[in-house]
Amino acid sequence: MKPRRVDFHAHLDLYPDLAEAIRRCDAEEVATLAVTTTPRAFPRNLELTKGSAFVRVAIGLHPQLVSERGSEISIFEDLLPETRYVGEVGLDASPRHYRSFDQQKMIFERVLRRCARAGDKIVSVHSVRAAKHVLDMVEKFLPPERGRIVLHWFSGSVSEARRAVDLGCFFSVNERMFANPKGQALIRAIPENTLLTETDGPFVERDGTPVSPGDVGPVLEALGKVLSKTPEEVSRLVNGNLSRIVS
Repeated sequence: MKPRRVDFHAHLDLYPDLAEAIRRCDAEEVATLAVTTTPRAFPRNLELTKGSAFVRVAIGLHPQLVSERGSEISIFEDLLPETRYVGEVGLDASPRHYRSFDQQKMIFERVLRRCARAGDKIVSVHSVRAAKHVLDMVEKFLPPERGRIVLHWFSGSVSEARRAVDLGCFFSVNERMFANPKGQALIRAIPENTLLTETDGPFVERDGTPVSPGDVGPVLEALGKVLSKTPEEVSRLVNGNLSRIVS
């Protein structure tokens, strides 16, 4: 069954009712990647999506939680064979989390090495103030033939985006990325055949309220303006990109 739209990065288990969030994505026929922030959250997500046609669950260890949850990397490694999808993982060098940056790098290296060993994993990656470090590690530990990287809410430079493209990376973009000229310029520099849409709900808000699961309409409209396409044309483009990643 082909999806109508794509939400390639959403925290469904952080909405008030996970089962309802999954049901909504299925009802709207939105291909949704439900990322998790800790390996311990993965089993429940997986159990509730067993009957879902459109939701897939990723196992993650969020870099912002590494300082308190880093020991769960062993759980991550044990559960990795149960899914093709990994996320949210990566690096965060923002002031609040920089103290754990060395530990984050050790964890991210283990994630990438394990994904490379397994092969055919699709990895949703966080890279706040750390694009160069993320790309250096991807280049070293996860070659394109061993897995796919999707850079979530990428905020690096245009030159870093081009380097990411050369490394075979894709990009998932949300409506907040269009809020300033820098973000728009970055998106213009990304090849359209590497673009996916995301909500990053419930973290992204609209008028003070978290965006609903799968509600990527505003992203399609914003991308349409950048690419000189209708939202319907952008949706078809993104669906085609998703098919290329998962095939």
